[in-house]
Amino acid sequence: MAELNMRRGGEMLEPLRRFLEGDWQGQIRVEEFTDGNDQVVRAELPGVDPDKDIEVSISNGMLTIRAERSERSEHKGKASYRSEFRYGSFTRSLPLAQGVRQEDIRATYRDGVLEVRTPRMPEEAPGTGKVRISRE
Repeated sequence: MAELNMRRGGEMLEPLRRFLEGDWQGQIRVEEFTDGNDQVVRAELPGVDPDKDIEVSISNGMLTIRAERSERSEHKGKASYRSEFRYGSFTRSLPLAQGVRQEDIRATYRDGVLEVRTPRMPEEAPGTGKVRISRE
């Protein structure tokens, strides 16, 4: 009986854990900084396949990252089995530096982190299009 009560208590705390970790917003967590002449955005995206699950695009001076993730967690015990699936679509849009061109943006994915580098080119306005993601 104690095991059942602990499991129910854990289930009740799951929404709180997700809230504290930021999952409730459906947003991608990012770091944003300048490295020399580049604006760099690093997005935390563990457990996704960049070839299928991530799309990076620019439009109207905004960089948009879209990702889909399914997460599976299994708990096996002597008398019970529990499996949890979490699916979600996540989107994050950030303003680009003035003059960024789509063809100059580089995106790489390594160890669960997507890094997007946008060189600053003040003489031109941002375009529209998708950005190719390469694996390192």
